[in-house]
Amino acid sequence: MKPAGDRYRHGVWNALLRSFHSFLSWVRLIALIALLHPSHVEAAELGIIVKPLFGGEPVRPDSLRYTNSAKETLSFTRISFLISGFALEKESGDWQEIPGQTTWIDLSTHRLQFALREVPPAKYRAIRFYIGPDKTSNHSDISKIAPNDALNPNLNGLYWSWQGEYIFIALEGQYRESNTPVAGYSYHLAHDTRRTLVSLPVAIDLDGDACLEIGFDLQGVFNAPRPISVEKDGTATHSRDGDPLAQALQANLPGAFSVRGVNSTCLTAPTPPSKPVDLPAHFTPYPFSFAGAFPMPALPLDNPLIGERVDLGRKLFSEKAFSKDRSLSCMSCHNPDSAYSDPRQFSTGVHGDDGKRHSMPLFNLAWKTNFFWDGRASSLRQQVLMPVEDHDEMDEPLGDVSRRLQADPSYPPLFQKAFASASVTPETIALALEQFLLTITSYRSKFDMAIAGVTVLSPEEKRGFELFMTEYDPRTKHFGADCFHCHGGPLFTDHQFHNTGLDDFSKDPGLLKTTGKDSDRGKFVTPSLRNVALSGPYMHDGRFKTLNEVVAHYSEGVHRSPNLDPNLAKHPVEGMKLNKDDQNALVSFLKSLTDPTLATEAKLK
Repeated sequence: MKPAGDRYRHGVWNALLRSFHSFLSWVRLIALIALLHPSHVEAAELGIIVKPLFGGEPVRPDSLRYTNSAKETLSFTRISFLISGFALEKESGDWQEIPGQTTWIDLSTHRLQFALREVPPAKYRAIRFYIGPDKTSNHSDISKIAPNDALNPNLNGLYWSWQGEYIFIALEGQYRESNTPVAGYSYHLAHDTRRTLVSLPVAIDLDGDACLEIGFDLQGVFNAPRPISVEKDGTATHSRDGDPLAQALQANLPGAFSVRGVNSTCLTAPTPPSKPVDLPAHFTPYPFSFAGAFPMPALPLDNPLIGERVDLGRKLFSEKAFSKDRSLSCMSCHNPDSAYSDPRQFSTGVHGDDGKRHSMPLFNLAWKTNFFWDGRASSLRQQVLMPVEDHDEMDEPLGDVSRRLQADPSYPPLFQKAFASASVTPETIALALEQFLLTITSYRSKFDMAIAGVTVLSPEEKRGFELFMTEYDPRTKHFGADCFHCHGGPLFTDHQFHNTGLDDFSKDPGLLKTTGKDSDRGKFVTPSLRNVALSGPYMHDGRFKTLNEVVAHYSEGVHRSPNLDPNLAKHPVEGMKLNKDDQNALVSFLKSLTDPTLATEAKLK
């Protein structure tokens, strides 16, 4: 028999063990309840949909149908803005900041929804945000911004490179006063002092994912509290200090937003990242280089640059087996000495017939998202194969091309190095050509060297640059050439589609053929002005032989077509009337954009 003390200690120990096991049971039970109960959610996702409206009704792009308080009829061809600084107000009155989230809203690309992630569950009674990025982001190094980030200039098209800051909101369109001819307007709100706070009451019990619908009513932007008349107050603003039109826009913005409803989750699941296609077991990464002033491009993740594919694509670019009679290669219509364009107005196909559009130059394609003058191809690998089968160009079935190359003893080993197999297919051909074309970059012109301080522009070139980057706006006493709207930024293109008033009515449908929208008739993609002195003749149909003719067109030859771009339609009917000295200065500046290495570098060895 154990001593009483031992029995006591033993009993206490057993009691403690029983209590401990009981405690563990309770812990497990509480944990299970917590897992099953919604309050366990650590963070929620608040989806937000922004709906551009006018008078409460959804805006129809390019439709001249909306009337402001000045009795002017308006259309909207561009509604694009940046939002940042999100915060939600709790019922306690404390604000929950949602840091590091900036989004880009754009009507024409249907980019109208986004998500605020990692939002703490709570009951909220208000939301606030700013139109425009914060000061630090507004002056950040654009070359370090990820390709798909809302602040990447190549994505949003809202960056003034010469100012080193963003446009916070861009509103463009056409307007008509009574029965007067249609004209254009272009309103760009920018600069740190123009960042505008919007605060909206809303009841959200965020115990899980939810969706908030916010209306952006353009009627409010034009009407209250400071009514705006395009005719009287101005057809353009670039937010210069003291500009009353910019002040009116900023005053009207907060009241244009409203909460339209709260629903359950509304956003689609994100697309999983692409996996590399058919990489060989051993490969050499290809170093892709570009200017520090350029935004980061969105290179194809499923076709990462490797030396073996670039070399194969280079060889294919000059391969005549692509054409029916083995007379034409890609290089036949894209000559390196002409900025990979064609010095002829129209290229000639295998049947001896001329094409209908001028051959486009090929460089800095890594920053493009659609191809051909009418944007009918959405990727380079799609674009490179289309001329091969086109009857008016090479007119050869892709299957026959594959068999020709497979039978050529020089090609299977190269395909074996570039891909996991030696099989020659339309897909592997397109991937290789895509890689070679992506590596053709241009950023070493005299202008670039002058910006870097290595050389200097002549007085005439400097004058041309000043004209190029200055708006034409008699209201604010600025009489530049207004080129930067479509050709601004380090790439000297916005990659968008514009009707530039070449004809009263365009016989070539342009973008209309791709979209089916009549408002896109006569719109063609903006080519880069880099190497423009090499890539003539000019325009989609090569109608202008010289740069002087091009400048003269924009100075005083623009036709007031129904789809004329707002940034041209806002000018007087008689044009800008630039004098000859200014026109010559513009041409001199454009010639300074020639990259001598593009024409002389042995890219096709």
